[in-house]
Amino acid sequence: MFERFTEDARAAVTGAVAEAREVGAATVTEEHLLLSLLALGALDPLGVDRAAVTADLTAARRRGGMSRADEEALADLGIDLTEIVSRVEETHGEGALSAPTPRKRTLGSSLRSALGRPEPDGRHVPLTQGAKKTLERSLRIALGRKDRHIGTLHLLLALLSRPGTPSEVLTDHGVTYTTAESTLAA
Repeated sequence: MFERFTEDARAAVTGAVAEAREVGAATVTEEHLLLSLLALGALDPLGVDRAAVTADLTAARRRGGMSRADEEALADLGIDLTEIVSRVEETHGEGALSAPTPRKRTLGSSLRSALGRPEPDGRHVPLTQGAKKTLERSLRIALGRKDRHIGTLHLLLALLSRPGTPSEVLTDHGVTYTTAESTLAA
């Protein structure tokens, strides 16, 4: 599949790995893909405020990755997520729910070799199921649009088409599947 990725899309995926590695994350998530797209300027034509989106992603991470929908579902059960986060942080320190999980060191990666970019420190940072599904979805979107290659637009549309924090944060900033497709495809 990675042979179909444009250079920009490959840079977005390797950038996501770098984002994950930078914060010591055990895996590459959809949030790392979004942060990489932001860093590459892929959302600039949409007028996205990079700092505001990054801040919102950080806030979601502080809540343990819970989306607004998750928070509302818990509230329906009488559970106050803000109170839980506060109590956890009282006991374990600020940002305790967003702390990276310790990682295992492994060698080798089909992703690295497919992208033609070996990791400098030899550590492999695997993609989460959600990140893998996002990449698979980007292929389906490209095929549906009859595009020969997968670009950053397809990655962004794939993030927007899946439920979760990235699509929620982007929607809060006025970026929907329709607006992204019409603005960036033009």
